[in-house]
Amino acid sequence: MPIYEFYCDHCHVIFNFLSSRINTTSRPDCPRCGKKKISRQMSTFATLGKATKDGEERAAGMDETRMEEAFVSLMQDSEGMNEDDPRQMATLMRKFTEKTGLHLGDSMEEAISRMEKGEDPDTIEQEMGERLQGDDLFSFEAMKKKVLGPEKPLPSHDEKLYELKVED
Repeated sequence: MPIYEFYCDHCHVIFNFLSSRINTTSRPDCPRCGKKKISRQMSTFATLGKATKDGEERAAGMDETRMEEAFVSLMQDSEGMNEDDPRQMATLMRKFTEKTGLHLGDSMEEAISRMEKGEDPDTIEQEMGERLQGDDLFSFEAMKKKVLGPEKPLPSHDEKLYELKVED
């Protein structure tokens, strides 16, 4: 008997539903607030296969697990990096965009290209000013914020197991 996860964006909670059979179409109402047809979530097991929930792609085609793997890999790559070398920083940013498939924007692409040529990040930031929209764009944390946006708290999990009714 499969268990499916569903997310209510009103309550910011993930609920577990037990089905008597494989059921890929039913969408229950929220057990807490009653919101109609809450969204199906991809389980952790399925996410490891790089699937996306309900065909929706998060962060321009990335599921959260893939994004997290990219950050872990880049953190490891950055351990021996000389942060004063703009070419090394640009290489790290290029690896990030390659691993994630994300586009950081035309201004950031221009800044990375200039860093690849060895230009000083502070000078680039000073010259490009508002176009870059940030105080410390050339740090790993700033790059992460630019790509992911502001951090949101993770949803809570309701531990109760609900019955998923089959739609006829």
